[in-house]
Amino acid sequence: MSSHLFGPTTGRPTTWGRIHPPDLEWLARGRLEEALDPAVPIVDAHHHLFDFPGNRYLLEEFTDDLAGGHRVVSTVHNECMSMYLADGPEHLRPVGETKFIAGLAARAASGEFGPTRIGEGIVGFADLTLGSGVRGVLETHLELGGGRFKGTRFATGWDDSPDVPNNHTASRPNLLADPDVRSGAAVLRDMGLTLDVMVFFHQLDEVAALADALPDLRIVVNHCGGPIGHGRYSYDRAEHFQAWEHAIRGLAERPNIVCKIGGVMARGAAFDYLHADAPPSSLILEDLWRPWFLTCIEAFGADRCMFESNFPVDKMGVSYTVLWNAYKRITRSASDDERKALFAGTAEKTYRLLTAADES
Repeated sequence: MSSHLFGPTTGRPTTWGRIHPPDLEWLARGRLEEALDPAVPIVDAHHHLFDFPGNRYLLEEFTDDLAGGHRVVSTVHNECMSMYLADGPEHLRPVGETKFIAGLAARAASGEFGPTRIGEGIVGFADLTLGSGVRGVLETHLELGGGRFKGTRFATGWDDSPDVPNNHTASRPNLLADPDVRSGAAVLRDMGLTLDVMVFFHQLDEVAALADALPDLRIVVNHCGGPIGHGRYSYDRAEHFQAWEHAIRGLAERPNIVCKIGGVMARGAAFDYLHADAPPSSLILEDLWRPWFLTCIEAFGADRCMFESNFPVDKMGVSYTVLWNAYKRITRSASDDERKALFAGTAEKTYRLLTAADES
């Protein structure tokens, strides 16, 4: 498995689907915004911490972004191929990331970096093609996670176009139907752990089939189900949106699936940050993202949707403060209970975190 998606790329991004360090000079061109509704408790349900050559995002960088005024009480780190063990059995090397993030989370818990419980939840990686043999890997994650390990992500986004980089775990198409992968997913179910899936929108039927095969497995669909707006998907956008919407509504019929809302920046589903002179305001993002996000919320319901920052990936196109302002603008018509679920409650329930509502 390669970490090329997060590798040592520098300067302004020039291609879609690759993870560049944020261009801070370009981000500084954006209009400064104060955090809207700053008292709303937020669980950032999906971000990354890593240190690759030329691309670092650890506690110092994350807390700089958290300082923008939103009340982020807790966060969930999602796997990104960082800090794997250097030796030992290949299938066990990913546990190094959980060990590393648990250490950062313990350091953050000291209060040195503010009140946010950074990394309260950890979604790591375990190769589900191991089938039932994945149990030992998951047990090691649990042992090293200090109570923070909540599940694994299996990123299987696959497209046959050379213009659409495939996900890092996607060794071949239709992996979620592989009998060994389903056996591995059944181990997650039996251990009470979650399965995060990352696919492209034209693969959502694979997620539905997995949910039907394992109805007691809690499945978390990343990034609004993977809409794409670049390459061949930059044409006939209305047609692609319709196909995505149909698949999303079908997924929502499976009660064991929840949906993460966000993470659409890097795949160009709306805002073209590659060619923009300056970052968007939250008003612009509200207009661009509303159709995608409200479709998910209407389909799944607020109690099965949770907002994610996908930072620092989405930082290639927007600041943390503006991102959450856009989310708050999009949900202005939601009830108080719906907003509590979207911004914190669903993530707490899904990943078995502390209750933000109990925070004083």
